[in-house]
Amino acid sequence: MDAAALDRRTRTHTECIPPDLVERLLALGHADVVRAQALAEDGDWFCARAWARRLAGQGDTPGALAVLAPYVGTGWYTATEETARLLEAAGRTEEAVELLRRFAQDGEGPALRALARLLTALGEGEEAYAMLLPHIDEWYLAEPLVDVALAVGRGEEVAALLTERIAPGRPCPRCGGPDCPGSPEPFNAVTLLASIRERQGHPDEALGVLYSYGSTPVNDVDPLAELLVRQGRIDELRAYAADGDHPAAARRLAELLEERGDVAGAAEVYRPHLEHGLGHPRFLLAQLLARHGRGGEAIGVLRARDTSEDWTLDQLCGLFAAEGRAEEGLAHLDALKARRGKEEWELFRLRGPLLAACGRLDEAAEQARAHPEGGSTYAVEELACLLAGHGRPEEAVSLLETDRMAHRRTLAPLLVELGRIDEAVTLLRLPEPPRPSGSDYSDCPPF
Repeated sequence: MDAAALDRRTRTHTECIPPDLVERLLALGHADVVRAQALAEDGDWFCARAWARRLAGQGDTPGALAVLAPYVGTGWYTATEETARLLEAAGRTEEAVELLRRFAQDGEGPALRALARLLTALGEGEEAYAMLLPHIDEWYLAEPLVDVALAVGRGEEVAALLTERIAPGRPCPRCGGPDCPGSPEPFNAVTLLASIRERQGHPDEALGVLYSYGSTPVNDVDPLAELLVRQGRIDELRAYAADGDHPAAARRLAELLEERGDVAGAAEVYRPHLEHGLGHPRFLLAQLLARHGRGGEAIGVLRARDTSEDWTLDQLCGLFAAEGRAEEGLAHLDALKARRGKEEWELFRLRGPLLAACGRLDEAAEQARAHPEGGSTYAVEELACLLAGHGRPEEAVSLLETDRMAHRRTLAPLLVELGRIDEAVTLLRLPEPPRPSGSDYSDCPPF
């Protein structure tokens, strides 16, 4: 085994069995296949991880650790982290700490986070604090630093350091210019400072921090909106979300109202922003209505605007099929094609599921093959998935076998469902073919 190869395969899901297919093999009763790949000389990481977790779940921690040992022996951090997790779950936290120390000493960010948490759990929070404090400008490590600081009673020290980093007039941390409005380092300094105040029992101070310095959403999560929800200040959240400048807050308010059974109230959160609001309110409103059996209304919401160039067209066509209005969906696509004068695959591909919903699967397949892009890798795979999804997996496999290597990520799961397990595993584990000399790019999706 080689650490670089393991890391590449894990990141790219190439030359290995991907994790979702590993779980499918286990669900179908093919544990022997997973075990064999886990223990192979050139082992499969996702099989090894799944098999080790199964053994650990059965109380066989030594067996689980033995499975992971060759992977850890390569010096690969991902295997080390998984081993530490199993040791901790088995109550062997001290061993997990020693396993992580070498990577933490090398500055490995995930190792520093994991080690700090384990040290704090063992009552050695001061060591964790000292280890993380030099990394306060790194957002990824500033988060666990706050956790450790609060656990050891040093919250005020970190709060003071974060306040310095968001103070008005502070030179930009990137260019050093006093007039540059660069973001602080770490970028989440405001959110972390507010978190400290809230966890110290001062929610009003936490809100003051977020209102004063700005609440920056990350991954569609608005820290100020989340804090208002936790504090039960819903009227304040309504006011904050109402201006259309805080789409993540509006979404959180709608989710909260839906959780409380107020679907009408949740819908009204989105309606004022349908024409100009940020955060795709039309898409979110349609999703909300469809979840509650109001697919017809959802279609109306999406059709109220021109969707010829809009990614919501996927959702609209899906609703047409789900509501038994597939013919209407096809007519909608025909109208778009007439206006555009052409129909690239990106638009044409939406016809297949609609035709299939009308009982015209053969017609869908014939049209797909005749399309100018019908021979491309992506078109062939979409047609194969359509056939397989409508009870014709053998035909889908035949289609994909025209170029097994190019289609193996789509072909292998179909082979598994047809019971051709060894064939699927062998195909997935084959080495990637070398790229032609001088070719560093692809002109076919995915780019």
